[in-house]
Amino acid sequence: MNVLIPANSKNQEISTTVEKARDYISNAKASNTKRAYAADWRNFTGWCRQNNLPALPANPDTICLYLTQQASTLRVSTIQRRLAAIGQAHQAAGHDSRASHILVRNLMAGIRREKGVMQRGKAPLLIDDLRKMVLSLSASIAGVQDRAILLISFAGAFRRSELVSLDVEDVVIEKEGMVINLRRSKTDQEAQGMKKAIPFGINGATCPVLVFREWLTVFGIANGAIFRGIDRHGTMTGKRLSGKAVALIVKRTAESVGIDPAQFSGHSLRAGPATQASINGASESSIMSQTGHKSASMVRRYIRDGQLFRDNPAGKVGL
Repeated sequence: MNVLIPANSKNQEISTTVEKARDYISNAKASNTKRAYAADWRNFTGWCRQNNLPALPANPDTICLYLTQQASTLRVSTIQRRLAAIGQAHQAAGHDSRASHILVRNLMAGIRREKGVMQRGKAPLLIDDLRKMVLSLSASIAGVQDRAILLISFAGAFRRSELVSLDVEDVVIEKEGMVINLRRSKTDQEAQGMKKAIPFGINGATCPVLVFREWLTVFGIANGAIFRGIDRHGTMTGKRLSGKAVALIVKRTAESVGIDPAQFSGHSLRAGPATQASINGASESSIMSQTGHKSASMVRRYIRDGQLFRDNPAGKVGL
């Protein structure tokens, strides 16, 4: 942050303001992004040391050699992120990004053409499988929480990070269902917030609102984190549940009802409702309103998956 007055300024008020400005700049990117960039930069500088090449500033030829080697084992999205990390480090040090150099741009175009950019994601969790999973869960403290996690995550199309960030104070039960105030999400780093409505279900056993109320009342959760860790003795801890734990719940519950857990991940609970809603005739705009997607491109992918067998010409040729 070279444009700011050094923090060792004799003016205490200015020094304090400088530190606050540094904090704001540091918070410009999500913590997960910063961790990923830091790891990518360490990988690049380590490779440069091994090959006796300067990392900062790096020659465009060096970056091309590095990315070419990475392309043998990594996905295009990861290679692009590593290039972004290299560019960010150069800009922070007062150099050109290097990512826009003609050699680097042409190399990345060739990598994308060679490897393709199609994402091989996990399968969406659709309603029939979700019902089997939810109904298989026990009435234990872990079973009730798992049921609430599956149903609320599915109905609200939440990301794992969004779900586990929720506090009791973020939820209001109304006549038609529950309204959840999502204070911040991956695409809302400035914390403008959004509200998600989850209506009462048609079946009490799979109604996200009723299961949510059961989770809070039976186990006495009055404030703070909604979803919490549970130890091997079945005792609730005060620690907020992690996003990784949500993915494990999906896989474990799927396996318990004979579904291959390798098909699913935590993201299946977000892709599932978008795909299922499309199958059931929901509009693109209404799906985006619930998922919170800013771009229609990913939602349209879910919609295409949901429409594969609707009005399919192969079903009309008489086979």
